[in-house]
Amino acid sequence: MGDGSHTKPATGKGSRPGRRHMMRGCLCHFTVKRLYTRPFLALIIYNQRKHVDKTGAPCHGILDVDAVGTRAMYAPRISEELRQKVMSLLYIGISLDNIIQHHAEVVQGHGAPLNRDAFLTRNDVRNMERIVRNSSYKLHADDEFSVRMWIQRHQKHVFFFQDMSSTEPFILGIQTDWQLQQMIRYGHSGSVASHSTFGLKKLKYPLCTLLVFDSSQNAIPVAWIITSSFVTQDINKWIGSLAERIRTKDPSWRPNAFLVDDPSFDISFIRVAFQCRSLLCTWHIRRAWMRSLLKKCRNIDVQREMFKHLGWILYSTRSGSNADDAIEEFMQVYVDQCIFMDYFKRRWLPYIELWINSIRSLPVASMEPQAAIEFYHLRLKSKLFDQQHANSYTRIDWLIHTLTTGFHSLYWLDQYSAETGYFTNARDKSFLTNAWYQALQIPDVDVILDEQNLQLAKVISQTNRSLAYTLWNPGSEFSLCDCPWSRQGNLCKHVIKVAILCKNRQVARPLLASQVYRQALLTLLQNPPDDPLVLEHAILRVSRLQQDIKGLEDLSNNGLLQPSMPEMNSQLEGFSIWPRF
Repeated sequence: MGDGSHTKPATGKGSRPGRRHMMRGCLCHFTVKRLYTRPFLALIIYNQRKHVDKTGAPCHGILDVDAVGTRAMYAPRISEELRQKVMSLLYIGISLDNIIQHHAEVVQGHGAPLNRDAFLTRNDVRNMERIVRNSSYKLHADDEFSVRMWIQRHQKHVFFFQDMSSTEPFILGIQTDWQLQQMIRYGHSGSVASHSTFGLKKLKYPLCTLLVFDSSQNAIPVAWIITSSFVTQDINKWIGSLAERIRTKDPSWRPNAFLVDDPSFDISFIRVAFQCRSLLCTWHIRRAWMRSLLKKCRNIDVQREMFKHLGWILYSTRSGSNADDAIEEFMQVYVDQCIFMDYFKRRWLPYIELWINSIRSLPVASMEPQAAIEFYHLRLKSKLFDQQHANSYTRIDWLIHTLTTGFHSLYWLDQYSAETGYFTNARDKSFLTNAWYQALQIPDVDVILDEQNLQLAKVISQTNRSLAYTLWNPGSEFSLCDCPWSRQGNLCKHVIKVAILCKNRQVARPLLASQVYRQALLTLLQNPPDDPLVLEHAILRVSRLQQDIKGLEDLSNNGLLQPSMPEMNSQLEGFSIWPRF
């Protein structure tokens, strides 16, 4: 022992590796005061919040070069927000080195460490990377047991669960903390929309998504509901739990409107839970009819005439209030289109009356949210229905895993990149903007609209100036365009742009949805309700309607507007609200 290798240090504290680097001289400290009147509460006052020394240099963490390799680099636990951020970046495919470099830039931008999250290390990221790499959707060979295990591990992300029994369907409502934040942020005084019955043919159980719309009018998924029955049948079971979850965080939260894409939704439960009005969204039926026509009918002239006629049926603007006559006329005129007629009779004829009655009783959403919902539909479809996952479609645990990991991370990255400017190159370039936003980028001068003949319009291509796309039935929800995107059955930017231009210039009749809504108001005024609030709203809307009609009459007298339908003229002729009230 004469070599002194085990001699105790003069400090008397023993040998501790890195001890000299743990005493950083950090000035961060606070005072705790016990409240005399409320002894179970304490007041924490920070005297210095930043982790810096007397010179102002950072202490601890990745910005302190002297702390590298010592315990001063570590913190007991990072926040859930940072964990969500790192896990999302890993699911998207960002490398460990890029995550660490990005985190260092963020901390450096703050000037010094402000909290424990500033002490994120490579080991932290490496551990989370290992979790992502080793994660599997199949927690058990049996799908039902696997789903129950996932629910047990992620209870804070489940706002409603009902296991399947002989009398009750399977229902699972999922909402992450980030989704809850987005629903509170964008849903308050905004719109919430349903995207229902997705994957009816391929998935074991259909998926329903609740969406909100950000400042760019892009749809963000804020809740997923998976149910073995139609989601519209059991909405009363889960929507109350979701509303309670939201108002626990923000009691003042209240949306302006709830958009339903299925007329079988029980609106009364939505009104009770969210305390807002309901609108009907027709994107689903429009898209289904359009895709079927393009597939089953080869003649483009017949396609556009049938599509226009289907719009008349849906909004009952062709044959007054008798929709049966319009359907019968449609089937007789296009009796030779056997393939589409068989599809129409089998798939839509049993429900067409329900759609028509809903359009008469509910306002119809504009093209703006419809474009955003359809855009979400396409993104969800591209992510889930990848052929490499075809063998997993019938497993619920795979659907849950895919939604809450990779797909969830895509929308997290969109928001984070838009707010901070980081990782813009990592975003999916094919899903940056929807058709509505793209339509706003088309200059008015690129739209060729013959106001004397509103049968068609042309829009110059933004990528090839020598090319112009043709639109038939311009200004209508059932307009048809010959661009490649529209020919796939999608709502294209050219249809939206022409509809916006027609509305602004007042060179076409109002949209079919507007005509139905106005007719409902006129009917309401002719049969006034007992509720004074409803009556006051109706009088206000109809007075504005009269002003619009007067403006349209002036344009028509000057030869700047095509005459409206005879049915509409006869309904509006001589009408005045003031003599009646």
